[in-house]
Amino acid sequence: MRTSLIAKVMVGAVGAALLAGCGGSSDSAGQAQDSGPVSLTYWAWAPGLDKVVDIWNKQHPEIKVTVKKQASGDDLVTKIITAAKAHKSPDLVQAEYQALPTLVSNDVLADISKQAGATKKDFADGVWQQATLGSDALYAIPQDTGPLMFYYRQDLFRQYGLTVPTTWDEFAATARALKQKDAKKSLTTFSSGDPGLFAGLAQQAGAKWWTTSGDKWGVGIDDAASKKVAAFWGGLVKEGAIDNQPMYTPAWNKALNTGTQIAWVSAVWAPGVLTSAAPDTKGKWAMAPLPQWKKGENTTGSWGGSTTGVTNDSQHKDAAAKFATWLNTDPTAVAALVKEGGIYPAATAAQTGSALATAPDFFANQPDFYTTAAGIAKHTAPGAWGPNVNVAYSAFKDTFGKAAQNKSEFGAALGTMQQTTVADMTKQGFKVS
Repeated sequence: MRTSLIAKVMVGAVGAALLAGCGGSSDSAGQAQDSGPVSLTYWAWAPGLDKVVDIWNKQHPEIKVTVKKQASGDDLVTKIITAAKAHKSPDLVQAEYQALPTLVSNDVLADISKQAGATKKDFADGVWQQATLGSDALYAIPQDTGPLMFYYRQDLFRQYGLTVPTTWDEFAATARALKQKDAKKSLTTFSSGDPGLFAGLAQQAGAKWWTTSGDKWGVGIDDAASKKVAAFWGGLVKEGAIDNQPMYTPAWNKALNTGTQIAWVSAVWAPGVLTSAAPDTKGKWAMAPLPQWKKGENTTGSWGGSTTGVTNDSQHKDAAAKFATWLNTDPTAVAALVKEGGIYPAATAAQTGSALATAPDFFANQPDFYTTAAGIAKHTAPGAWGPNVNVAYSAFKDTFGKAAQNKSEFGAALGTMQQTTVADMTKQGFKVS
């Protein structure tokens, strides 16, 4: 194995089996072949990425990159792991932050810290930490990110005499005040179908769901920070201060479009969703920083985002790392990613660059939208992902789904989520403290 972190995660029976199947070219072999014209294959799902790659290919005829569109999420993770076991991985792969530990533990991704470690200066610390997994190694270069923010209907806040909450206590008070003024309306909903949002809220509160120490994993899904977040949202659902229905349904769209739900805790990409979900409300929304647990704090979590990784199977790691660096830090490349893919770039300079100089059309009433967003993104708390995020997320949907509908304690659901995650890791052969 190539790094100490891989040694930490590649433990137990499953780790040993995967270790036996690890291969790919050596770093020296990959570097030796990068001196001449090379061809790289890139598995990715981001829309319009082929147009961005066309810019690279015209500027760098010595390194041709070919994009092969893939499904995102767990489907791609499964496919790339299978390909790696057969030593048939592409040179590059688009990977979500929470998938990185799984790919590293299966020896899919190469450490490119020597080739691209200098790009650290281009990203917020919390974002960079997710690509390094808290080590000196670099397993991918951040591409886009989804800092959490608070969206609200300006017109309805004025109508009901509500003020934008700056703390979670104020958020709860606002939810209750709205119900007292109009029982048919809700400030927002708790959606049990979106573990990524809950993870981001726990992240803001200081949660670290997975940690490593020596050759053992620590699982803290039910840590104090997460319990605080679960109790807060569970309490609001139980008392009926907010709705308890899932998002991204026709009913949810209608609630947003008609003003039955007047706020939404979401990420920087929310304008795109609102454009299709609530078209009649264009120009009526505004964005503000996420409420804080203590007044005066300035921290947010994240919901979504992806990276560009170089695989261990690549015979041209230097060339692949050069392309990945260009794709995610070069002003022309990042501007094209914004235009063609509609992403919110992870590179801090790009967040206030020309590509984001104008507010989203849906938020034309808030011309400083991206300036405000960039200020929020700088204070993104670090994520802490593990090798079986998919299992944890599935457990969230099951346990929190039942708790939300029954309006029962969320703390118990969190405990079950913890137990399920630990049991799965133990079954896979990981050492869990």
